[in-house]
Amino acid sequence: MADMEIALYVVATPIGNLGDITLRALETLRGVDLVACEDTRHARHLLDHHGISVPTLALHQHNENEAAAKLIRLLGEGKRVALVSDAGTPGVSDPGARAVAAVRAAGFKVIPLPGPNAAIAAMSAAGLADERFLFVGFLPAKVGARRTVITELAGVNAALVFYEAPHRVMETVADLAELLEAQREIVIARELTKMFEQIERMPLPAAPAWLAADANHQRGEFVLVVAAPPSREGLDAESDRVLTALLAELPVRQAAKLAAEITGQPKNALYARALQFKDPPV
Repeated sequence: MADMEIALYVVATPIGNLGDITLRALETLRGVDLVACEDTRHARHLLDHHGISVPTLALHQHNENEAAAKLIRLLGEGKRVALVSDAGTPGVSDPGARAVAAVRAAGFKVIPLPGPNAAIAAMSAAGLADERFLFVGFLPAKVGARRTVITELAGVNAALVFYEAPHRVMETVADLAELLEAQREIVIARELTKMFEQIERMPLPAAPAWLAADANHQRGEFVLVVAAPPSREGLDAESDRVLTALLAELPVRQAAKLAAEITGQPKNALYARALQFKDPPV
C-alpha cells in the first residue's frame, strides 16, 4: 500500500480462532514489505489462511537484538515492517518489547494495531466486580521463587491475572490456594477462543480439586484470574499498631506471623503490610 507510513506496525493476532483478526490487521499485513514473527511457520499458517504472501523474518527471545538491527536497517531503506507474535499482542508476555524499544531509539515510528489478548479476554468473561486488576503474566517456574512472588502479591488490592502452561498449572493453582485468602474466587480460563475453550469460576480453595478431577481440565494454555483480597476493614488501625511494635524487634516474616496470631487477621495481608512499612513507596 503506497499510502502506508514507513514504520514498525505492532500487530495483535488471534490467540486461537483465526477469525478474530481485525480488518485493519489484515490490511496492514498485506501492505507491509516484511513480517517479523516469533515463529515463521506459525505466522505462515496465519498469512496463508488469509492469502497473504509477504516474506517473514524470525524474531524471538533468543535473537531479538539481532533481528531488531535488521528491522532498523530495513526501515532505513524505506521498508514497512509488521511485528507479530505467535498469538495475541507482541511484547505482552511475548517477544517484541526490546525490538520496539530499539526501533524507537533509532528514530522510527511504531504504530500499534490493537486486537486479541488472552488476559483481557479472560477478564471480560470472569464477571468479577473488582475495579482494578494487575497483569502478572507467567510466575517463576521454580517453586520457591513462585511462592515468594505469590506471597508478595497477597496484599495487592486488585484482581490478579496470570498466564500458565499446562505442565505447571496444578502446582501454581495449589500454591495460590495455599498462600492467598480462602475467601477469594478464581476464574480458570483455558484454550480461549479454541475448540475446547472452558471458563470456570469457583472458590479458590476448590480449584486444585477441580483440576485434578479430570485430566482434560489440565490441558491447554491457561489464564488464571484471582479475585482481589477480601475487605480488610479494621486491619489498618490495630494491626498497624501491633506490626509496628513487632517490627522493631523481629524480622518481617516473624512479625507478620505473630501479628496474625495476636490480631486474627490474615498472615499474608499482614506480611504485605509489613513489607510496606519496611520499604515504603517513594
